[in-house]
Amino acid sequence: MFIFRHGSGRAAQLTPRSIAGIKRTYASRIDLPFTPPPVPVVESCPVPTCQCRDMPEGLDIEREHNINGSMAAYAEQVLVSTGRKDWKSKIEDEDEGMLVKQLKGFLGPKGKYSDPYHNVMLTNSSFSPSDCPPTQNETPREATSTDRSVPIARPGSNEPPQIADLTAPASAFLLPSFQYVPTVPTDSSGVESFIKAFLKPSQLHQSHDRLTRAEKNMLQRQPEMQRRFVGARKVDEILVLICGHGGRDVRCGTLGPILQHEFEEKLHRQNVALLQNAPVAEAVELNTDAEGYTPTARVGLISHIGGHKWAGNVIVYIPPSFSTNALAGKGIWYGRVTPADVEGIVSKTILDGKVIKQLFRGGIDQNREILRL
Repeated sequence: MFIFRHGSGRAAQLTPRSIAGIKRTYASRIDLPFTPPPVPVVESCPVPTCQCRDMPEGLDIEREHNINGSMAAYAEQVLVSTGRKDWKSKIEDEDEGMLVKQLKGFLGPKGKYSDPYHNVMLTNSSFSPSDCPPTQNETPREATSTDRSVPIARPGSNEPPQIADLTAPASAFLLPSFQYVPTVPTDSSGVESFIKAFLKPSQLHQSHDRLTRAEKNMLQRQPEMQRRFVGARKVDEILVLICGHGGRDVRCGTLGPILQHEFEEKLHRQNVALLQNAPVAEAVELNTDAEGYTPTARVGLISHIGGHKWAGNVIVYIPPSFSTNALAGKGIWYGRVTPADVEGIVSKTILDGKVIKQLFRGGIDQNREILRL
């Protein structure tokens, strides 16, 4: 063994005798204060008390690694209502994917409103979109070489195919803002207005302090523009989102629909009313202070959110109006969810407000703080 002494280029050899003469010192023990978890926690999912659906065989689920912290950080999730249960691998390639494509163009790494400290996650859902008022663009017309439309033929009809306008408005949930926007324009200027009104950060990251006022204004939200979006309202229902993106990976594509039916059944058993139709444009005033109040719920399939190897992947958003729930205003991500876990998630997380540590991937609150255990 050799050591180099400061101020000299000579190496001194340590003999056994010299080593014996070295006084050993040890680091003192430091007692760190106990930091409680940011949310109530139970260690594992309880054993189901009633029959549940079988877990499909042959799914290659990774079960060795700790999945706590495996959720990608984000500031807002745009949940587009498509009325469909599966999509192409890249959801922006869908014929109806104009909103996602436009948003990616503006918010992506080279986009006009790109902000590395405010990540917006774009996701399709099986929820039905709200009925949008007809516009001039929806009138059937002859296609041109520059038309961003696709022909759709009616089954069993010899009539020429109608032209489906890809700039028709869309509907979207915004989470954890817990807002619903029934009519989102999908043309370029309309999408820009949507981004300015709802998707930019309300408060910029401190790293932006060096920017000019004009540059800051480019990145900061303009909430007064929300008035342009008629029917936009707060979300008062529980949202259970299950990755069922079979066009991306067979594991979630197989397990997602099974978990959807399981959640619907177990929520119904707990007398939680399930919403099936598209949201109404205006929210109904709820008496959330009433004793025993439990919100209604929506259960839907969504596109890829990362981590197919941990299927089933489930996000549970608890609305702020469910004030007696300790998880109100938060989104909780679970992985490796099986049908046998659904009853426990409904009872422990959705109704009792406790995170199941065994399944926990991460979470987010309304302040955009990422939850870790």
